[in-house]
Amino acid sequence: MNISQIDNVFSAQQAYFASGATRSLKFRVTMLKRLSCAIQEHEQVIFNALKLDLGKPEFEAYASEIGFVLSDIDHTVAKLPKWYKDERVASPLLQFPARSKVVSEPLGLTLIIGPWNYPFQLIMAPLIGAIAAGNCAIVKPANISANVAEVIRDLLEHTFSSEYIACIMGGRDANTALLNKPFDLIFYTGNPEVGRSVMAAAAKHLTPVVLELGGKSPCIVDKNINLEIAVNRLVWAKYFNAGQTCVAPDYVYVHKDIKAEFLAKVIARISKTYGDDPQQSESLGRIVNDKHFVRLCSYLESERILAGGITNAKTRYFSPTVIDNVNWQSKVMQDEIFGPIMPILEYENIDECIAAINRNPKPLALYVFSNDRHLTDRLIRQTSSGGVCINDCIVHMATKNLPFGGVGNSGLGKYHGKYSFECFSQKKAVMSRSTWLDIPLRYAPYPKLHKWLKLLIRYLG
Repeated sequence: MNISQIDNVFSAQQAYFASGATRSLKFRVTMLKRLSCAIQEHEQVIFNALKLDLGKPEFEAYASEIGFVLSDIDHTVAKLPKWYKDERVASPLLQFPARSKVVSEPLGLTLIIGPWNYPFQLIMAPLIGAIAAGNCAIVKPANISANVAEVIRDLLEHTFSSEYIACIMGGRDANTALLNKPFDLIFYTGNPEVGRSVMAAAAKHLTPVVLELGGKSPCIVDKNINLEIAVNRLVWAKYFNAGQTCVAPDYVYVHKDIKAEFLAKVIARISKTYGDDPQQSESLGRIVNDKHFVRLCSYLESERILAGGITNAKTRYFSPTVIDNVNWQSKVMQDEIFGPIMPILEYENIDECIAAINRNPKPLALYVFSNDRHLTDRLIRQTSSGGVCINDCIVHMATKNLPFGGVGNSGLGKYHGKYSFECFSQKKAVMSRSTWLDIPLRYAPYPKLHKWLKLLIRYLG
């Protein structure tokens, strides 16, 4: 799509939003249900596209993409009538007689830029929020996951008019053209480097942004834990989607007293999960493209590989890998891994872990396996991260009752469930005052500020 076509779509959406067509509750619910039906009709096509782009197993594709989105729509349809209502709030006695409320109004035209690792979910989940809040939206899928991008375009074009929901394809030129437009909200999921560019472009129009970025999410394994369960959950989360998950446990701090047993259990669990030859497993995805495959291979240079390390450039297969004796100078510790490599670090005192987490950019997630309530509370209170999950990994992002998002370098803004609705809404303060009573104290010439007047303003205002 060329720039003039983007201009035409943007102008058409401006006119459509101005018409007020998107504002009613009935319209929003109808559009959400229509989206749900379209996804179910395209289910097999989506499966096929995810397999082609990422080698994604059907279970992972449904659990983290299709089913995730359908469940989110169902939840939103059920709860939207309540979220849609005006929120009554108290008015100060000094303003009596008055009534106050908060009105959630749509922002207007929104732009959703998606990533390639969960290419369907991370376009559709924000889109659910945009529709629920009464906005128009332009979505821009990642061109790296080209097959899913084509499916998204086909699905949306057959479900909605482009003056309401449009899909723009293309690479950097399309992104630049879109970011030059005065949207009312930009929702970007990706890496921090591009996130800075998005924020800079949005600043030209004072457009608010939501940035879902990522980072090196730490996992701490304390000695006071059921190690079997901890390993099962950690291995599953680390190698889910071949490690290409923004909230994947990036590196693991293991208490020195259990490190040997932990490593033995991890290696055994990998073998049990993916077999003696994981390359033949139908439960392991593939690296998305050659660029990322080469990047991941470079992380293994000069490292002590305890398990895995086997690759196939032709199929972009990368075996579930564990590396030991890692330190903060290692190449694998410089950036978010975004692949099936588990670096192991050892600790003796939890203060070491807290210090390491706090001297690095704030992560999207923090994981800790421990039955020591004091230890987990310390980690929650003394570190900063987008979210925390205790005795499991990545599952916290699947609940609709918790806000999902980062902090600092890992992101800006929260969504999921009601938080998606609020993310795409403007909270308008409304006060209505009666005219049957009018106290003249506030009018000039002002009275002298006596003690009783100070109390009146301070405690009744």
